[in-house]
Amino acid sequence: MWNAFRTDAEGGMVAGVMTMTAGGGDEIHTYVSRPDGPGPYPGVVLIHHAPGWDEFYREFARRFTEHGYIAIVPNLYERFGHGTPDDVAAAVRGAGGVSDASVIADAEAALGWITSHPTSNGKVGIIGTCSAGRHAVLVASSVPGFSAVADLWGGGVVGRPPSDLMPVSPIDLTPNLNAPIIGLFGNDDMGPSPAQVDQHEAALKENGKTYSFHRYDGAGHGFFYYHMPAYRQQQAMDGWNKIDDWFAQYLA
Repeated sequence: MWNAFRTDAEGGMVAGVMTMTAGGGDEIHTYVSRPDGPGPYPGVVLIHHAPGWDEFYREFARRFTEHGYIAIVPNLYERFGHGTPDDVAAAVRGAGGVSDASVIADAEAALGWITSHPTSNGKVGIIGTCSAGRHAVLVASSVPGFSAVADLWGGGVVGRPPSDLMPVSPIDLTPNLNAPIIGLFGNDDMGPSPAQVDQHEAALKENGKTYSFHRYDGAGHGFFYYHMPAYRQQQAMDGWNKIDDWFAQYLA
């Protein structure tokens, strides 16, 4: 839980950018933060959102590490060049987006990086917000080895028409979902809408999956984003604690 550490506890973290062998054998940049002790520690793969491999996700990773996780954020946009996160995200939008196959391969490589780290306990979760919520569900339904998944208002899990870059709707892969899933959603959101969240929940029930969905009144899309008008402090903090509890249950 937030602010639950002891004031006499010692230790810190190691955090920074490194390169990693990712999908297709490509070397990509990734942000890693981890506790500086001997472990063993659970891990979490953070799939970054459409605005890119940005400062919010670096801070998000460090927050997980403060709670005892090895956290890794692979740069899914590496193949589109470098610049500021806004510049690179614009290039990705101009190209029509990043492919599902590329995201899945990079996330699988990040999973392998964590589990091979000497301080890993072998259990890894995956989390994403907005478009990355869809990606988190997609990856956990495509790659074995994840022990928990968190979908934060993932748009496109339900209802997005197939395309060359995104050939499937993750809801259609529900029978293959390999991990217990928590979902956080704002009732004022239209992408996903409350009706789409209902559809996703129904599919999870039908397939006997372990899940916990939480819906927040007074919140729309992106209510964790403290740097944007969408931020809702009370709902965000409650949601963070629910994610922390979920991952602690399945990853510790």
